Amino acid sequence: MLNDQLRAALQHMPKAELHIHIEGSLEPELIFALAERNGVALNYASVEDLRAAYAFTDLQSFLDIYYAGASVLLQEQDFYDMTAAYLARAEADNVRHCEIFFDPQTHTARGVPMRTVIDGIHRACQDSPVSATLILSFLRHLSEEDAFATLEAALPLRDKYIGIGLDSSEVGNPPEKFARVFARCRELGFHLVAHAGEEGPPAYISTALDVLKVERIDHGVRCLEDAALTARLAREQIALTVCPLSNVKLRVFDKMEQHNLLALLDAGLAVTVNSDDPAYFGGYMNDNFIATFEALPLGLSHAQRLARNGFAAAFLPAGQKQKYLDEVDAFFAAL
Repeated sequence: MLNDQLRAALQHMPKAELHIHIEGSLEPELIFALAERNGVALNYASVEDLRAAYAFTDLQSFLDIYYAGASVLLQEQDFYDMTAAYLARAEADNVRHCEIFFDPQTHTARGVPMRTVIDGIHRACQDSPVSATLILSFLRHLSEEDAFATLEAALPLRDKYIGIGLDSSEVGNPPEKFARVFARCRELGFHLVAHAGEEGPPAYISTALDVLKVERIDHGVRCLEDAALTARLAREQIALTVCPLSNVKLRVFDKMEQHNLLALLDAGLAVTVNSDDPAYFGGYMNDNFIATFEALPLGLSHAQRLARNGFAAAFLPAGQKQKYLDEVDAFFAAL
C-alpha cells in the first residue's frame, strides 16, 4: 500500500500526458448518449453490457471494440463532447499539458468529413484550461497511400495540429511501411512520433528512429530486449510514452508487478507515464500512477522524475516547458 504522502503527491503533482488516444477516452455512458443523439444502433443492450465487453486478450481484440465505439461519432459536437469530457478528467488529475492523438481515418472511412473531426476536437481544446495540442495519427493496418490521402485532406487545417503519429495494429505493419509519408511530414515541419516496441519487436523502435526519424517512441517497453538499443535510448534521451494499465490490460505484462517501468528508469531512459485509452484500460493519469507505484518499489524521487520527464518530452516552447518543470520542482520541494 502507498503511504499517504506518496499517494497525495501522485494525485496532486503537475503532469503532462503525451500518449492519449481521444477516441479511447469514450466512456460507455457517453457512447450510449451519442448513439441515442445520432440514432446509431449499438450491439449492446446497456452500458453494463458494453463495459463487460472490455475484456481484451491482445491489441487486436481491443481495436475491434474501439472502432465499434467510434461509430457513434458523427457530428462536430460529438467530437467536442468527447474531447471536453477527457479534458475535464485530465484537469481533475492535475494534468497541465496534454498532446492528444486522433485517428481521422477511423471517421473519414465512415463518411465523416475531416473538418468535422478536427474542428470538434480542436474547439474543445481551446475551451479547456488544460494546455492541449493535437497529433494526427495514421492507422498502420491501412496502406501508405491511404495515409498520404489523409495527410492531404488534413493539410488545409494544419494550424490545428502539431504532429504526426502512427498507431493501430503493430505486428505485421513495420514502421518502414510509412517511410515516404513520414518523410513528407518531416518536410512540412511536423513533430513526429510512432508506436513501436509494444507488441512489435525492438527492431521496430530502431526503424522508427532511423527511417521515420521520430522524436519520441510511444510505448517502447520491449527495448530492454536489445542492450545496444537501450543504451542508445538512454544516451540520446529519447522519450518513451509508457502506458502501464494499458500494458497489463493488453497482456504485454500479465500483472503490474511484472511491469518493467522501474527497470526502464534504472537503465537511464526518459520514461513518461500515460493513459493510452483510459475508458477501455481502467484508468486515467492518476489511476496509472497509483497502480504502478502500488505494484513496484517506486518512491517520491521516481514520481518527481516521471513528472519532469513528461514536460521535458513535450512539444512545447522552451520557456513554457521550463515553467512547468519549475512547477514540478517547487511542488516536490514543498513536500
